[in-house]
Amino acid sequence: MASKLQGIFTPNLVPLDSGGQINEAELRRYIDWLIAKGVHGLYPNGSTGEFTRFTAEERRRIIRIVCDQARGRVPVLAGAAEANVKETVAACEAYYEFGARAVAIVSPFYYRLSPDSVYAYFREIALNSPIDVTLYNIPMFASPIDVPTIRRLAEFPRVVGIKDSSGDVAFMLRMMAAVQPIRPDFSFLTGWEAVLVPMLIMGVDGGTNATSGIVPEVTRKMWDLTKAGQLDQARAIQLRLLELFDTMLYSADFPDGFRAAAQLRGFDFGRGRQPISESQRIDLDALQSVLQCILADWGYVDAPQEGCAIRTGNIQRDRVAQVAEAVMQQLRQKGVL
Repeated sequence: MASKLQGIFTPNLVPLDSGGQINEAELRRYIDWLIAKGVHGLYPNGSTGEFTRFTAEERRRIIRIVCDQARGRVPVLAGAAEANVKETVAACEAYYEFGARAVAIVSPFYYRLSPDSVYAYFREIALNSPIDVTLYNIPMFASPIDVPTIRRLAEFPRVVGIKDSSGDVAFMLRMMAAVQPIRPDFSFLTGWEAVLVPMLIMGVDGGTNATSGIVPEVTRKMWDLTKAGQLDQARAIQLRLLELFDTMLYSADFPDGFRAAAQLRGFDFGRGRQPISESQRIDLDALQSVLQCILADWGYVDAPQEGCAIRTGNIQRDRVAQVAEAVMQQLRQKGVL
């Protein structure tokens, strides 16, 4: 029997070259770095990996590269969502051949479907996929998967877990209460690291956490401390990690903040495929300065020469002040002020 999915799976960002194409060499280097820093698994072709901005052929290439570079050192949870069920099953077949451990599949997006339609979609995949399937619940982007539907889908042996990105702790507990009595092997993963420690305390098996792609050392340490019952220390890291997470998530269009932070860790991610305006470019430069200050606090990078704004602990207020100051600094450097 295949091992249960558990631990920290990193949603892989995809480096692009100057022509906007996949930078394979840099992607391979990034994968090696993540594994060396202690992540438990890799999760390419997720929301953080901007899977909708790549062609089906490119998505397959990404999975092939990740599986080949991982070489079985950690499991690969491959995002396999496509436009229709036939293409999704075809992706499952391809990723099985590439050596992925399992696939993560979001329920149909664009069209908002009823629970019965969501069930029928996943049932078709569960009956035809050669690889284990993890449900992916992300209500902000796709048809939600409710608890009764999850309970029904858990009856299929091929469905081995769920990745929930709603951030709703109560919803996660309701899922666990409904499914664990019939499927103790079922994996529960949270995609919302802002509540990772509380979720782990309640028995969640792990997470697919974008911040682990920036500070894998910190995320892994938080996991280890929680599992060891050192909750005061884990709680302290969780609260500190919130500042980095919130700054990356809310200070730029997702996932540009995460790409900017990855640059600071020494990787050339290039520009994303989504065109941005000049004002957005200035905002990203400013965001990078703020992120540099946060990472400098942890000793991972040097502080910027112009120094860092004082942070009071009020994440919302500090973030606004820091980004505003960084924007002003960028405007001064460009001669606008």
